[in-house]
Amino acid sequence: MAHASARARSARKAPFPGERFGVFAECLLTGVWIAVACLGLVTYPAAFAAGARHLRRRTSHVAGGWREFLADFRAAARGGWAVGLAGWVVAAAVWVDVEAARAGLPGGPLVGAVGLVALIGCAVALLRAAAVWTPGTSWRRLLTAAGRRTVLDPAGSFLIVGGLAVVALSALFAAPLAVPVLGTVAAAGVAVEERYRHR
Repeated sequence: MAHASARARSARKAPFPGERFGVFAECLLTGVWIAVACLGLVTYPAAFAAGARHLRRRTSHVAGGWREFLADFRAAARGGWAVGLAGWVVAAAVWVDVEAARAGLPGGPLVGAVGLVALIGCAVALLRAAAVWTPGTSWRRLLTAAGRRTVLDPAGSFLIVGGLAVVALSALFAAPLAVPVLGTVAAAGVAVEERYRHR
């Protein structure tokens, strides 16, 4: 009798499987929204910030849809476009380093490797900053704090790198698959930040 009541209590606490599938489906839909919002080239930080905030609302059972996503995107883009532009500058610098390494210049391979690691670190810090963005928050302050968390929480940072690798592999396998998978990267950022906050 006691075992039956314990099983009943655990069954009540267990989330409904359909709810988990609903969150996964929401991640894929959010990936499409993020991809469309990234078409502005320098708007990808704002796109991920709006996507992450949408997923935080979804997991907190707060109502919200594409209108709220769009409002968040506009708010995040006010300062986020400069972050996006800086990201492209960093990517261009790393590309020059890699080309120098391929050309066989002295020290090129080391410089290229360091550049790639720095680029990945910047991408992780940006995603961690976007995962905790809220309207009115300074991107500079968010990125500074996210950079510290990137170093102090290597396990969480590695999980985000894994998410980025999934996007890259999906694009290699079939380019359209990378679009919805962008939402899972935003979800990974949210989950990593929640994990860090509860530590």
